[in-house]
Amino acid sequence: MNEVSQDSPKLTPRQQQILDLVHDAIERTGAPPTRAEIAAELGFKSANAAEEHLQALARKGMLELVGGTSRGIRLSRQALRGLNASRNKPFSLPMPGLEQISLALVGRVAAGSPILAQEHIDQRYSVEASLFPGKPDYLLRVRGMSMQGAGILDGDLLAVHKTKEAREGQIVVARLGDEVTVKRLHRTRHGIELLPENPDFKPIVVGADDAFELEGIAVGLIRNNPLM
Repeated sequence: MNEVSQDSPKLTPRQQQILDLVHDAIERTGAPPTRAEIAAELGFKSANAAEEHLQALARKGMLELVGGTSRGIRLSRQALRGLNASRNKPFSLPMPGLEQISLALVGRVAAGSPILAQEHIDQRYSVEASLFPGKPDYLLRVRGMSMQGAGILDGDLLAVHKTKEAREGQIVVARLGDEVTVKRLHRTRHGIELLPENPDFKPIVVGADDAFELEGIAVGLIRNNPLM
C-alpha cells in the first residue's frame, strides 16, 4: 500500500486504495475512473459507496470533484506529490522549490503542418512536473465538449505526451484529415474508431483511405483557470 507524505491528511486504508486506483487509471488511460468502475474494482455493492469515499477524499483536499460528468475526478497537487514521492518519482530539485517544466501551449493547428510548429504555439507555461502522472511534451487547448464525460471541457489545457503509439481505451490526440481531435481510442476488427465521451457527438470511424495519425496521448489536465 502506498502512503502519502507526512504533510498530507491521514487517510483510511480504503481511501488510500481509491486514491491509488484513480491515479493508476489516469496514468494508464489518461482519464479517471467512473464511480461505477471504482465500485466494481473494489467490490462495493453500489456506486454510492464509491461516491461517499470520494467525497471524504475531497473534504481532505486530496481530490476535486467536478459536477455533471461521470469521470469528473481530479487529483489535487498535494495528492500527486504524495503519490509520486511514495513511488520514488522525484518532484523536488536539490535547491528549494518544485521541479518546473516549460511546456508549449498549442492553440489551433493548421492543416498539414506539425502540431508543434512555431505558428501554433500561443505561449509557454512553466508548470510543476508533479502535476502529471506521465511526462507531458506540450499542452493543447481543448475545443468543444465532445469529451465532457471524461471531465475534459472546452478551454481546458490537456497535457499531451508526444507518441505514435497508444493502447486501447486511452485518450489520444489524433489528426484526421485536416483536423486535430481529442478522443478515446478504440480498435475493432475493421480498424480504428475515435470515441467521444458525450452522447451528443457521434464516434468517428477511421476509414482505410483516411489520412490518420496519432499525435500523442493525454497524461493530465489543467482546468481552464488562468495559470500562474
